[in-house]
Amino acid sequence: MAAGAALYYYHPGAGKVSLEAVAPSSPSLALRPSQSKVLCVSSSRWWMRRRWEGKASSVSSRARASARPALFSPVAMDWQECTTELEVDVPCSVAYQCYSERESIPQWMPFISSVKILEDKPDLSRWTLKYEVLGRDVEFSWLARNMTPIKNQKIHWRSLEGLANRGAVRFFPKSSSSCRVQLTVAYEVPEILAPVASALKPFLESLLLKGLERFATFAKERNSKIPQA
Repeated sequence: MAAGAALYYYHPGAGKVSLEAVAPSSPSLALRPSQSKVLCVSSSRWWMRRRWEGKASSVSSRARASARPALFSPVAMDWQECTTELEVDVPCSVAYQCYSERESIPQWMPFISSVKILEDKPDLSRWTLKYEVLGRDVEFSWLARNMTPIKNQKIHWRSLEGLANRGAVRFFPKSSSSCRVQLTVAYEVPEILAPVASALKPFLESLLLKGLERFATFAKERNSKIPQA
């Protein structure tokens, strides 16, 4: 045994006893396998070695854990926001009513191919986008919820599934027979369009402006059919 070490055992009658203190002539304190249990071996060298081995093992475990490949590494895509506006020669109430007809939106938005309102949940609608975007034929769909509108002032929505997007249409009166329509759309850049993300925003803004120009024509035709007081 190394110097500085002490061996103890537990005796049912005497408790914790050092083996060095046990005389051969003391049979009552003799170490018997059936009655004794070694409690500890204390050695300064042995203890320092165990501490070093423990630290080394801990460092090794951390190194192995850091070397494991991640099970899931999500890629956060960028969001972009586009805003465009146009003066329309119809009252706010007419423009608001026309834009409230969601299933008519494909008539003026060139990249929206269909909008279907859910019969049992009229605040929800399914949208489909089909268009050639910067040389890429793309098709996306999403389920959107119309948020509580402000009559003749604001219509806004957000997607619940599919292509992540949200937006709003605001109506500002210019006169009794005209208004300014402002359209804002925010969207998460789809992975397929990530390589052209820098060109995507101006491209979409031009599409939105064309859509508003077609909307102005649509709203004027609708307004012309309304009996004038």
